[in-house]
Amino acid sequence: MLLSSNQNPNDCYDVVVIGAGLGGMTVANILARSGKRVLLLEAHNKLGGFATYFRRDLSQKRSLQIPGLPTIEAEENSHHIFDISLHGFPFGMLKSFRRYWGEAISKLIIPLTDIRFINPEYSIQTSYTREDFTRILSSHFGVREEVVQSFFKRVMSVTPNGEEDPQIPVRELFEEFFPGRSDVVRFLMEPITYANGHTLEDPALTYSIVFANFMKHGIYTIQGGTDLLLTLMREELLANGVDIKFNTLVAKIEVEVNDNHKSTRGVWVKDQLVQSKVVVSNANLLSTIHSLVGEEKLSLALLEKSRQVRLNNSSCQVYIGIKKAHSLPDMGDLVFYSTASHFDTNLLLSDKISSRTFSIYYPRLRPPHGRYTIVASSNARYEDWSELPPSAYESKKLLMVKETLETLEQLIPGISSHIDYLEAATPLTFERYTHHQKGSSFGTKFEGLKVGEHLSQEIQGLYHCGSVGIIMSGWLGAVNFGVITANNIERDHFPLSYP
Repeated sequence: MLLSSNQNPNDCYDVVVIGAGLGGMTVANILARSGKRVLLLEAHNKLGGFATYFRRDLSQKRSLQIPGLPTIEAEENSHHIFDISLHGFPFGMLKSFRRYWGEAISKLIIPLTDIRFINPEYSIQTSYTREDFTRILSSHFGVREEVVQSFFKRVMSVTPNGEEDPQIPVRELFEEFFPGRSDVVRFLMEPITYANGHTLEDPALTYSIVFANFMKHGIYTIQGGTDLLLTLMREELLANGVDIKFNTLVAKIEVEVNDNHKSTRGVWVKDQLVQSKVVVSNANLLSTIHSLVGEEKLSLALLEKSRQVRLNNSSCQVYIGIKKAHSLPDMGDLVFYSTASHFDTNLLLSDKISSRTFSIYYPRLRPPHGRYTIVASSNARYEDWSELPPSAYESKKLLMVKETLETLEQLIPGISSHIDYLEAATPLTFERYTHHQKGSSFGTKFEGLKVGEHLSQEIQGLYHCGSVGIIMSGWLGAVNFGVITANNIERDHFPLSYP
């Protein structure tokens, strides 16, 4: 049931899920399908978490106006839908959607076949598959094919159960196969850094899993956009009996302490205690520990480990709507564009933006009434935006938009005169709408995974399923983390229904 703003949840559920990101929704759907009474609470007014969208009716919402550029005038009875994080995911999403969300949703998945890299070192067009990367590494970069195949074999073996040490840094992995080849490292590493904040100092394990997933069959997206996907997901959740309540910020997870035994009793929603022996937090890990649970309920050892957990970086985005009468040339589905002379993760995070990903959404993505839209994304540090006074913040945001449009003009000359809507988001925007600490786009770094697992060991019935590490972030990672969490809950609390 979709609960209205004046409807209270029931007093008791089998499972309460805090946060309706892809992981939280997947947990809720799997457990509801197996007959559990599930409540899904979401602070925002729509599903998806970071995997969401927004609609702008141009007659009601004014576009940003950028000094020095043509005045942007809205068309009557016109609107745009902008996807926040639908930039592409691995083929494995098809299997996960089909098994845990149904055939109708899995049928929305289509390939993105035109990925482009444009920077001072090279300009390359690829389908982003292992076969095409092998061709490009050999023909464009001059790497012997046996070296390329040995690299791929090594990448596939860097797993928790593989032969290689999963803790070696990515830098060492590249240096072994491509010594002194910064251009090759850029080609193999830059899109992964764009996608989830990965650095050369992170464990090779995390890079290998993400890279191998994409290399299997390339990059995919959702035909119909995030809005259609979330509509179908909501229908599926409701059909399986999940109670959903929006605009609901959980104040506290209630933990009962008897001697040395701790267990969840439920969650506080305003002044109502919704009882449940299982609580799943799809919120940020650090927010879960320090705010929702409270430090007084956890051991000093776990708290110390939690303080060592690093947040991943945030993002900035510019949303660009194109006039109805104008069409764009076919310029690729994803364009990794950079003016930086070399690859450097610090440059990718700098507020002096030199690298952007342009996600191009063609009308074919939302048939039959789709529009051309472009979302320009760049990695960002929260601190570069959070400490600015309001006037400086607005000026910096306008400058970011202006420089983004100037960059886009290099790709599509004259595009500025065909824009009918502009909007921008910064780390503060993402913090406001997702409640992620410091607007983190990708949760926490890899060490957060073990800390989250220890929550269930310290407090019976408490599970974390938010974006953690590179493995459990991104669309596929979030869904699969939801699957793992649901299976753990079935095993620990509902053994009769566990396979």
